[in-house]
Amino acid sequence: MRNRRAAVAAMATAASLALTLTACGQSGSGGSKEDKGDSKGGTIGIAMPTKSSERWISDGKNVVKDLEAKGYKTKLVYGEDDPDTQVSQIENLITQGVKGLIIAAIDNKSLNNVLQEAADADIPVISYDRLILGTENVDYYASFDNEKVGELQAGYIVDKLGLKDGKGPFNIELFAGSNDDNNTKYFFNGAMTVLKPYIDGKKLVVRSGQTALNQVTTLRWDGATAQKRMDDILTSSYKNQRVDAVLSPYDGISIGVLSALKSDGYGSGSKALPVITGQDAELASVKSIIAGQQTQTVYKDLRKLADVASTMVDDVLKGKKPEVNDTKSYDNGTKVVPAYLLQPVSVDKSNYEEVLVKGGYYTDAQLK
Repeated sequence: MRNRRAAVAAMATAASLALTLTACGQSGSGGSKEDKGDSKGGTIGIAMPTKSSERWISDGKNVVKDLEAKGYKTKLVYGEDDPDTQVSQIENLITQGVKGLIIAAIDNKSLNNVLQEAADADIPVISYDRLILGTENVDYYASFDNEKVGELQAGYIVDKLGLKDGKGPFNIELFAGSNDDNNTKYFFNGAMTVLKPYIDGKKLVVRSGQTALNQVTTLRWDGATAQKRMDDILTSSYKNQRVDAVLSPYDGISIGVLSALKSDGYGSGSKALPVITGQDAELASVKSIIAGQQTQTVYKDLRKLADVASTMVDDVLKGKKPEVNDTKSYDNGTKVVPAYLLQPVSVDKSNYEEVLVKGGYYTDAQLK
């Protein structure tokens, strides 16, 4: 890794310079001014994908809070799912003199040129949740065990349908995340390691025939896109059949799938809703689980992820080596990016109070 702030005296000079460079923040392209904290540690730029997803709003707030506590100013921007906007925002952050960047990429292959600019300015880059591909200019990666997420979703379907007890066959449909998000393949591959033996053994039947990753992706993880695809599948493949399970990788997709199913009569009369998985424990989906609609979600404590990412950038700027627990798995095509992976947790109606409420993620009042 590049040698940053090798001398203690140089660090003091850099901190002084940062105070000058970051005294006047500007508004982010995606919304109102979000420049916070004191300036003794300089300013850290935080680039998040969109405000249309509850989880990214939480991520942004959590990272800002943690960096403030460490003595940094922050500049938080949202690209609203437009890769060109995110590139422009990061260019602006570099021009403004940020000391570090924490980036959750919209398109993980679109940042090569702008990250070269960051490298030229000696700005460390933490890839946040989504691995940035095709560039050596990513220092560390903070995320969850993404294959484990898929394994938890698929394992839940197996358990709920009783497949280990020999029950079946059941009809299942598969959904995956955005094809420009590197995490998508990890979620899907993790799930398919669990589901494929049952598909091969005809205990799970994908009546649409859509089982390859490139057939089941959902651009930008968009719920409306997922709803349309589910509508099309129901029309073409389920005129005289019922869906028993849907592998959904994300709560927003799950909500879209549910809308299509309910429009087709599921959840009313004798037509029960299928098992439907999810991810991120977003508030609307947790309420849906409590109401008996969505069945499961995978909880990822975003507070812990924010802490890992903010600690990484702080360590790098102080000349320390950040803690990692995976140095082999995350090859971005140019280098293996050292990573710290957190563990996800499966949540359904039986344990949401223990995990989410007692864990302080939501209050009872929020879930009413």
